[in-house]
Amino acid sequence: MYELLGISNKTIELVNKCEEEVKEVFNKIDKSCEKNSLKVLSAFHKNGVTESCFNETTGYGYNDFGRETIEHIFKDVLGAEDAIVRNQFVSGSHALNVCFFSLLRPGDLLLSISGKPYDTLDEVIGIKENPSSLISFGIKYDQIELINDDFDYNSIREYLTTHKVKVVEIQRSKGYSTRKSISIDKVEKAIKLIKEIDSNVIVMVDNCYCEFVSDKEPTEVGADVMVGSLIKNLGGGIAPNGAYIAGRHDLINLCGERLTLPGEGREVGPTLGINKLILQGIYLAPNVVASALKTAVLTSKVLEELGYEVEPKYNDERVDIVQNIVFRDPNKLIEFTRGIQEGSAIDSNATVEPGDMPGYEDKIIMASGSFTQGSSIELSCDGPIREPYIAYMQGSLTYPYGKLGLMKAIEKING
Repeated sequence: MYELLGISNKTIELVNKCEEEVKEVFNKIDKSCEKNSLKVLSAFHKNGVTESCFNETTGYGYNDFGRETIEHIFKDVLGAEDAIVRNQFVSGSHALNVCFFSLLRPGDLLLSISGKPYDTLDEVIGIKENPSSLISFGIKYDQIELINDDFDYNSIREYLTTHKVKVVEIQRSKGYSTRKSISIDKVEKAIKLIKEIDSNVIVMVDNCYCEFVSDKEPTEVGADVMVGSLIKNLGGGIAPNGAYIAGRHDLINLCGERLTLPGEGREVGPTLGINKLILQGIYLAPNVVASALKTAVLTSKVLEELGYEVEPKYNDERVDIVQNIVFRDPNKLIEFTRGIQEGSAIDSNATVEPGDMPGYEDKIIMASGSFTQGSSIELSCDGPIREPYIAYMQGSLTYPYGKLGLMKAIEKING
């Protein structure tokens, strides 16, 4: 049957052999999926989801019962006091931007303890000059690098005792760096240290790519606020756009007033028919995340068998849905990414090329044959054209589609 996609017997045999060898890891993923499904279904029952929650509002969006129900579900699933979940957020980076400007004022200090954040935040913070950045508004910024893929606890302690920090930012996923993503246990340890030194410091966690990978979320281990995208994990491949911010009630209200306007805040924001899609998305999210994780595990095993450096390895603890493959060869990176595009449902006949993208210094190659533009819970692969030429692969709405996409990518690099 694989001849329909032009996949060779050699590739089929390799992938099927590796699939048999990772079944124990798959079983663990299935158990985690069941736990997270229980969280979601319990939240649906607790908050009495009915068909009327699907109704849309337009204009100002006053009295949107479905929108309020969605936000109660997200806060319960994430173990937070409150949540704002809106289609007015255009991306996870937009939600992070809103959160930063909600919590920080001129003269305040923002400290990242996970090194430099993701490239798209360079201009938000002012690492790369922009007249609308935090730094342009007189907000100060500093960062502490990780040591051996863990927080530099001694430096954090010293910095917090000698500086008045308003917000500590933690980015769990690796972005386009070579470091490992940060586990929930390490996040919890860092938060405890921060709160022991200064309980008034706001701990903000960028949780993109990480939801439902572990049994706990940052707001369940002491984070004051966390941010994520609905075209990543919690949207389940169904939500067409949007993002969420979850955490302390007072901080979520500030975020609502920054997203819309002071005085109206979360009371406005038309849903325009998206409620049903967001509810379907989070309902399916545990299973979709499990499919993405299985695809990543299989990819790790197969590419390691082929002699490439991978991170994480197939049997490592996983923190997010992202799988790194280090090619050390720009042509291999490009061909693998093209294979993922060819194995996608949408625009499979397109040949992807490296190109300039807003917010990035290097040329980026990106495969995203997805139903929702830029969705990274759907099978996608991207990476900067810079040494050591790493492919960052993530997502897949179902495991079989992920497996087929992987096969097409292997055909390209072995061709």
